[in-house]
Amino acid sequence: MTKVFIADQIPSKAVKKLQSAGLSVTIHDSEQGLITHEELENAVKDSDFLITTLSTKVDESIISAATKLKLIANFGAGFNNIDTKAASTHHILVTNTPVVSTNSVAEVTLGLILAISHRIVEGDRLMHNQGFSGWSPLFFLGHELAGKTLGVIGMGHIGQDVAKKAQAFSMNVHYWQPEQFRLPRDEENRLNIRFAEFTDLLQTSDFITIHAPLTEENHHQLDAKAFKQMKSSAFLINGARGPIVDEAALASALENHEIAGAALDVYEHEPTVTPELKSMNNVILTPHIGNATVEARDSMAEICANNILDFLAGKSIQSVN
Repeated sequence: MTKVFIADQIPSKAVKKLQSAGLSVTIHDSEQGLITHEELENAVKDSDFLITTLSTKVDESIISAATKLKLIANFGAGFNNIDTKAASTHHILVTNTPVVSTNSVAEVTLGLILAISHRIVEGDRLMHNQGFSGWSPLFFLGHELAGKTLGVIGMGHIGQDVAKKAQAFSMNVHYWQPEQFRLPRDEENRLNIRFAEFTDLLQTSDFITIHAPLTEENHHQLDAKAFKQMKSSAFLINGARGPIVDEAALASALENHEIAGAALDVYEHEPTVTPELKSMNNVILTPHIGNATVEARDSMAEICANNILDFLAGKSIQSVN
């Protein structure tokens, strides 16, 4: 019987679809914690298909142990947790689940922008603890979004949706991505966005939000030098990949008032967070919830299941690396 191993709990509709097709499905019990490297290596030895998540590393040793494996369906928008070169060497297809989480991540991004600019989380902490003495004209002032400039690093599906939503708040949007990936001018006009050189984006943005995949080139792209180029009143939002931001440099920039605040949903050494960031009132930290909606996760699970079934049926497969 064809065997599928799932490295974490995923929405049940995908599991039922695989089982209804006659596949044997085994799921790691995540109540015992994330699957260990040893557990995953043992589990894939006789598996034909693997569904894994961004929090689980599938390295060369895992892939080498999986002598029957035909396809790895990554439950997430990237491939950073998988050694795709090793998979290719062993003739194993690798797929992911992009696009379907676009709206959720864009909504969370705008939520973080609103929360950090209006000090909503900080105000919630205040009210849950000592409370306040009453309304006052100069008490707890934040900033409106209207008229402010949003700098978007990475103008893919998510970046474009963030730009659209930000313009509903009357923000001006400009973006940067490597020159070879710059959008055509007519597309920029359609989206009402402006391309900016990276330094220009840093120097002129009131908010900077990251929506780029992690590559060797952009590791620590937001570093000490970048923070010094930003406005002292600017806010950084990262809902993409943690290592794009040098968290130690970010903590130092915040402590030295080089930038005004930050809102992070992903982390350089996830799930660990740089300790200094936890103690700062002008920092919002959320537990990687960008696409944590019923709608997005159901769609992601369905893609994983469909890719396995389509492979078995000899059909074309979505989102192959």
